[in-house]
Amino acid sequence: MRALITNDDGIGSPGLAALAVGAVEHGWTVVIAAPAEEASGTSAGLSGAGEEGKVAVERRELSDVPDVPAYAVAAHPGLIALAAAQGAFGEPPDVVLSGVNRGANVGRAVLHSGTVGAALTASINGARALAVSLDVGLEPGPEPHWGTAVSVAATLFDRLVELPEGTVLNLNVPDRAEAGPPKRAALAEFGAVRSHIRNDESTAFVLTTVTVEGELPPGSDARLLADGHPTVTALRSITEDPDPAL
Repeated sequence: MRALITNDDGIGSPGLAALAVGAVEHGWTVVIAAPAEEASGTSAGLSGAGEEGKVAVERRELSDVPDVPAYAVAAHPGLIALAAAQGAFGEPPDVVLSGVNRGANVGRAVLHSGTVGAALTASINGARALAVSLDVGLEPGPEPHWGTAVSVAATLFDRLVELPEGTVLNLNVPDRAEAGPPKRAALAEFGAVRSHIRNDESTAFVLTTVTVEGELPPGSDARLLADGHPTVTALRSITEDPDPAL
């Protein structure tokens, strides 16, 4: 299998390198293409920096995977996934692995995630995709357990390639030394942490992050992850609403 590794945290993210190592160790042919700068919260946006539609691509070498071709791209992850599907980094990938993201991607807010956006973009272009996120807290702390996220993700690699083309799985892993197998989970309305808009002055507002009070829905990805379980959720990409009344 040919795998593209991308993310929204940028080419220098240790989570990206860890996921690439996991894919190589699984025996896949790997290419890395990730934003040159952080592109969190960009959803499946197709923005790229450049004039006349040209997007800059710079070859990089990542010390953890020196033999794997890697590219820093002046674009959001959605555009990188689209470009890869059309052969920008060699043969189009069979599988797209997006992550490991620094922070969970749970609940309906996955709509805004660049990590998930890359996976969804890959899916509508024929690839199978897995978005991987590690539940790192808001406050600075010790080095995240990237290896735990990759170990759990690797248990899904073979299953992923058995699923139909266009399948998207969203995996969230608790930030701890060890984690069990992922549990299937529904999307919560919101996660334990959510974005919040605060008015600052008449001509501006401030985007902040707040902790959600109250109980999280039982069986949801947010609740299971908060309880220390990895979660996996199959996501459906853009499609028409089947309700005939609409």
